[in-house]
Amino acid sequence: MRHPVLAIAASLLLMVLSAATLAEVKIAVVNVQQALVDSDEAKALLAQIQEELKPQEAAIRKLQSDAAALLERMQKDADVMSETQKRKLSEELETKNQDFQYERQKLQRLAEARQQELFAGTQHKLSRAIEELVRTEDYDIILPSNAALYVGDVYDITRRVTEQLNAMGKKQ
Repeated sequence: MRHPVLAIAASLLLMVLSAATLAEVKIAVVNVQQALVDSDEAKALLAQIQEELKPQEAAIRKLQSDAAALLERMQKDADVMSETQKRKLSEELETKNQDFQYERQKLQRLAEARQQELFAGTQHKLSRAIEELVRTEDYDIILPSNAALYVGDVYDITRRVTEQLNAMGKKQ
């Protein structure tokens, strides 16, 4: 009879010790993409991209306004136009619309490629920023936020990672 009681007591002691050990593990999560996008360097890079793409954006806006003007003219003058004029205006509107779609997709691909190009070096900086936080704040585990179903604000270190990235950028 004494042996089962000792086994139960030992099991309870192990469970208490295991729980105490787990309580000492320091876990955090980080939204990697948000940390990068919120950094000063990323904001500067995105502003640079926007500046580079302004001419293409202006061309797209012009196509859009031209198409809108054609559509308005078509609706306004439809009663007095011949079928040939209506067809010609409709074809012109369709061409403008296709040009608009093409240019918009082209701009989107260009912007994405440019972002990939500019952000290519940031992964290494992000890793260094996280490593620095691990050293200074003694984290045992840092997970990407998309790996967790729920994360309390107290465990989210995204803002601190962004701050660390900004601090690293100022040192350089």
